[in-house]
Amino acid sequence: MEAIPPVPPRILIVDDDDSVRDVISVLLREEGYNCVVASGAEMALDLASQEETPLVISDMKMPGKDGLWLLEQLRERYPDTSVIMLTGYGDTESAVDCLRRGAVDYLLKPPKLTDLIRAIERALAKRRIELARKRYQKKLERKVRDRTTELRNALRDIAHTYQSTLLALVAALDAREHETSDHSQRVVRYTSAVAERMGIKGQELEEIGRGALLHDIGKIGVPDAVLLKPGKLTPEEWQEMRKHPDIGFQMIQNIPFLATPAQIVLSHQERWDGQGYPRNLRGQEIHIGARIFAVADTLDAMTSDRPYRKGTTFANAIAEITRCAGTQFDREVVRAFLDIGEQALIKIKEDMHLRKLTLVQAEAQAQEAEATLARLTDDLDDIDQSIPGPGSPGPAPRATSPAAPPPPAPAVGTAASTASRPEQAVVLSVLAGGRQGNSRD
Repeated sequence: MEAIPPVPPRILIVDDDDSVRDVISVLLREEGYNCVVASGAEMALDLASQEETPLVISDMKMPGKDGLWLLEQLRERYPDTSVIMLTGYGDTESAVDCLRRGAVDYLLKPPKLTDLIRAIERALAKRRIELARKRYQKKLERKVRDRTTELRNALRDIAHTYQSTLLALVAALDAREHETSDHSQRVVRYTSAVAERMGIKGQELEEIGRGALLHDIGKIGVPDAVLLKPGKLTPEEWQEMRKHPDIGFQMIQNIPFLATPAQIVLSHQERWDGQGYPRNLRGQEIHIGARIFAVADTLDAMTSDRPYRKGTTFANAIAEITRCAGTQFDREVVRAFLDIGEQALIKIKEDMHLRKLTLVQAEAQAQEAEATLARLTDDLDDIDQSIPGPGSPGPAPRATSPAAPPPPAPAVGTAASTASRPEQAVVLSVLAGGRQGNSRD
């Protein structure tokens, strides 16, 4: 099989002098180039728009739009097109100006054929290199985009895994303290709402949310006899309970992405007036996330039922938090908290409750559907085993007493055989229809 010869590159020759234009085009055609000609810059621009033109050879001085105007238009519209400029004036300034504007070469008129061929070959070779570089750059950019997308997805998956792990850990802790189910997640919602009201966003908001979620993680180290005691704690038991902020801090402080949440865990029992624990911090010394959490935690604690008391109303809780602004709580945080409003705070709790009910219902429906599918599959297996295939002997007759002949068996698919099992009736009708449609098998 003979190789197909390459298509010669298209060269556009632009000159207002017919003789120069025709001589150059004839010589280049003899060298194997595909030449088209134009008598002016505007005509050349029209021809360049009709078909890909790797190279333009243009006179610099032409009536109307000159060669420099054409050069600028080509560089703007067709940047992959190379341009060689011709001129009858051999001044250095003109050559530099052409090259500065984007021409690949500059020749005096009339050019020698050898010089012209070398200039064309250099221009086309440079163009091929530039196109290859652009293709490689695009390929590289595409790979970078693909890898960046993969990295973002991987980081998102890791973050989701981290969050799921933290949620599972906190859910286990909430389950251990039977009366505080979902307490941690509600506090996260309240804390985030107040933080957003204060203008906190982005990574700082996420870290404050994690700190609120993990605030009681240190209670893992508190003995059950103390943590789950239904009555009042003794002074010794309170000493044990007060250790949980420091225990939680020690647990997570060395995890890089939990460094800031660890500070919130350590400070979540501090008070604005310095009467908190474990370090008796005061005012701005307390991390802003811990100051916000203190308000959110008090709201949830007061409005949630406990074994030893019923939760109070949101109105009472808000009034108490307002009263303690400047002593137990940061006034600025309380101001942002009050800006949210009672109804919005109630809605946060109701939405979480409804979402939990929806998840429970969806899980129950999924389990019921799986059980129904398993039952129908078992029924279909039993029916397939009871119906003989083509050419198979019928079931062996059972021995009967002469005095009591066996009752006639109900026909398959009749109401008598399926009235007590509606799922089986549906399966039987489908099965019977399928066998009738395949009677030739």
